Amino acid sequence: MRFKQLIAILFAFTFVISAFAPYTTASAAEEPISVNASSAIIIEESTGTILYGKNIDEKLPVASMAKVMTEYLVLEAIEDKKIKWDQKYTPSEYVYKISQNTSLSNVPLRQDGSYSVQELYEAMAIYSANGAAIALAEIIAGSESAFVKMMNEKAKELGLTNYEFVNATGLENEDLQGMHPEGTSADAENQLSARDMALLSQKLIQDFPKVLETASTPKKVFREGTDDRTNMPNWNWMLPGLVYEYEGVDGLKTGSTNNAGSCFTATAVRKGMRVISVVMNAKGESLHESRFVETKKMLNYAFDNFLVKEVFPANFQIKNQSSIPVVKGKEDKVSIQTKDALTLVVKNGEEKAYKPTFKIDESQLTKKGELTAPVKKDQKVGTMVVNYEGTGSALSFIEKNKTPQVELITKEAVDKANWFVLSMRGIGGFFSGLWGTVTDTVKGWF
Repeated sequence: MRFKQLIAILFAFTFVISAFAPYTTASAAEEPISVNASSAIIIEESTGTILYGKNIDEKLPVASMAKVMTEYLVLEAIEDKKIKWDQKYTPSEYVYKISQNTSLSNVPLRQDGSYSVQELYEAMAIYSANGAAIALAEIIAGSESAFVKMMNEKAKELGLTNYEFVNATGLENEDLQGMHPEGTSADAENQLSARDMALLSQKLIQDFPKVLETASTPKKVFREGTDDRTNMPNWNWMLPGLVYEYEGVDGLKTGSTNNAGSCFTATAVRKGMRVISVVMNAKGESLHESRFVETKKMLNYAFDNFLVKEVFPANFQIKNQSSIPVVKGKEDKVSIQTKDALTLVVKNGEEKAYKPTFKIDESQLTKKGELTAPVKKDQKVGTMVVNYEGTGSALSFIEKNKTPQVELITKEAVDKANWFVLSMRGIGGFFSGLWGTVTDTVKGWF
């Protein structure tokens, strides 16, 4: 009897396992790639479309990737003419001490030396020089503490939602020799979500595209021809000619600390599509190499499976929705069309998986759904949105709640009819209504 009970239990256990096995397999199959990291994301730059994401909203240490914000504020200050490239700077004691720490990425700065903004920026952007980053913070804001406030204010302005900036470098505050910015704790570190890191990088590239000229420099020499001559190899090993060279990569920023692990924000362009990827705390055999191994997976996935395509052209019309009735005009309707083309990121084979819908601005319409003359040519009357009707999942955007859409405008103008025409229409309407009443009455007789 006991033997039979054991057999029954084993049978039931086997049945349960086999019943759940297909679901486990299906769930794993839904993941297009496997990225060995705490967090990762890849987006298409022009639209902000998310092509892949893993744990994208958890705030994590970003290490020197925080210098992307420092770069943004430097380039903004240059554009606003608050500082100049040839402007000179003499290091503070704080900057001098940090720059002498050879265990960190640095170029040596003399306490009585004079350095241009250009030199310091290149040292930071190419070689991730930490002393140079703090120097730039002092040039722009007077102190790193004031600069950190600017970093957090700019993050909010750019639409970041899950971030905390505590210094200009991305170092752990404990590495700043007790001189960390006021208002931050000694054990603090810059933290962002992968989504926010990608969004910040997108804004940097779009607002200051020249950043890529420096970010794509494989190596440079600091203070060539002087006793302070320092080779500055780029830590981005995916640039042309470097160890993990990848076609199309031209930026952006690496980072690593004990807490952050191996991090990398990359950007690459192929076949007219630029993507931005972020990998945080990449796992692997090497701290410095794992970030490139995992980034390559994401870049391959993006370029192998997606393209940027004009899905609907400018001046597009939907049949049976190509006009709006007009009241009090010389014409009784006006044609409508899209103002611009609608460009989307499309997965291979899904070019026709999007259905357009015209949404008219009801605030411009009468209770009967009419526009009131006069109507201007190119007057905005609504938007065209698209719905995904493919077999997979609809792609989302780095900026939450974003919907792909373009403006709807009128194709021509409709002038207001003069008083005589309006009067005749009124009389015609009266007699038409009267005749309708008479005919209805006569029909009733029979």
